[in-house]
Amino acid sequence: MPHIALPNLPGIRGPMAFRPETSKPLNELVEVLLRHPNSLTQGERELIATYVSSQNNCHYCQSIHGAIAAAHLDGNEDLVQCVKRDFHSADVSPKLKALLNIAGKVQQDGKKVTSEDVELARNEGATDIEIHDTVLIAAAFCMYNRYVDGLATVQPQDPDLYRQRGKMVARDGYVAANLTNVATPIVSTTEPELIAR
Repeated sequence: MPHIALPNLPGIRGPMAFRPETSKPLNELVEVLLRHPNSLTQGERELIATYVSSQNNCHYCQSIHGAIAAAHLDGNEDLVQCVKRDFHSADVSPKLKALLNIAGKVQQDGKKVTSEDVELARNEGATDIEIHDTVLIAAAFCMYNRYVDGLATVQPQDPDLYRQRGKMVARDGYVAANLTNVATPIVSTTEPELIAR
């Protein structure tokens, strides 16, 4: 049960509906970081967000962003799970592994990122923009994760709810999805739920 009287929406959607003034810039930031044109694919950027969220043990964020990543990766949920468990053994590029290493260090403490970590990423082909955006994605998702968990938001457990919403967000984007689907119910096999990012 949430710590404050939030709208009956899961995860970050509850506090966003509670305080729309802060919702707008938060949604715009994630739209730029994860969807705008970039040399990293949308799937790769969602994997970074998912990995950081899993390291922060945020069920909602790792589930919804994992579902969005899978939607961008032709439904490859196994790859998403592998990145969360051990990205070193995942079937992703050496460049993405080097960036995930940086993201993991930012998640722990930004000062843990070393010149050697950055040089390794560069040697694998990462650009300065990719390194910058990886650090910002990791830092932003630490904030999003703590926002979701710090208010004890509702976090559905049914993976199908996340899959359904993940496909929609992958298709429409964060800003559009949250403007047009603020309270769209999705019915699970057990009880009505609401899901979003």
